[in-house]
Amino acid sequence: MQLTQERAEEFARMPLAYLRQEYPNHIMHVLHGAQDVLSPRALHPVFYGCYDWHSAVHGFWLLLRCARRYPALPARSDIETIFDEHFTTELMQRETDYFRVDGRASFERPYGFGWILALDQELAQSALPRAATWRAAMQPLTLEIRRRLLEYLSKLSYPIRVGTHYNTAFALALALDQARHVKDEALEQAILASAQRYYGKDTDYPAHYEPGGDEYISGALTEALLMSKVLPAQDFATWFDLYLPRVAATEQIMQPAHVSDPTDPKIAHLDGLNLSRAWCMKNVLRHLPANHAARSAIEAAVARHIAASIDQVVGSHYSGGHWLASFAMLALED
Repeated sequence: MQLTQERAEEFARMPLAYLRQEYPNHIMHVLHGAQDVLSPRALHPVFYGCYDWHSAVHGFWLLLRCARRYPALPARSDIETIFDEHFTTELMQRETDYFRVDGRASFERPYGFGWILALDQELAQSALPRAATWRAAMQPLTLEIRRRLLEYLSKLSYPIRVGTHYNTAFALALALDQARHVKDEALEQAILASAQRYYGKDTDYPAHYEPGGDEYISGALTEALLMSKVLPAQDFATWFDLYLPRVAATEQIMQPAHVSDPTDPKIAHLDGLNLSRAWCMKNVLRHLPANHAARSAIEAAVARHIAASIDQVVGSHYSGGHWLASFAMLALED
């Protein structure tokens, strides 16, 4: 299954619709009083669509990614329009101010943190004429998230390994790519040190317990993804063989998850799991030697996982449609 301009156009059309769709909406919001009972758009004037805040963030990320991969994308003009509407100095300041209210230290931590930094990286890489203006407008929020991530790592004694939003490795993998791209050495070194502290000595990970019933990322493979970015290739191969010594025979992660009801917002997570597993496996393969014993098994697993869920992305129920295209993009990219 290949990424094409036609498929990227189909992916882009989903957030182009959903980023302006305020309802239904899942709000995670601390109330200090009646004055805090507000609509999603009043709370988050930029990231109010796509059902929840983080999905809106990576919906914008997806639009930039599609436009960068395919400069002749038919949706390009519509992408520019929606960024012009949302990425203004005033609206981004209101998004930033939301984080600065007492009691919101854990809002979107760390999943949304990782996606904001990934979005900043896409803005930095974008060739769209006004991308620098949009990035400058988001800069206060980017810096606030960077500060919060560093503070979080300074006090997070143990990694969170679940296959949902609180997973530590997923956010750090996105943040590490951004730190390296923008040459943020302080953030990069903090992530590298944290990754080594959390995962450097892991061995024989119990991957046979996966998947959980509502997971959209693999705790096992997301950690491997991060460590492939942290360790030199030779060291990573050694670490990986100790970490997942029986990976080729571990059917629970080599075979795609079964999605019994794609309209259920939690069970639909499993389509995302299949796609994010493929993304992780592709990245792991890039850092394993050509003759690695598990290579052929992992390559076959990539194909199976993509085939299992890629047709559930475009035209899917809103339970998956508001977010799945971002994960499909990651899975299909070379």
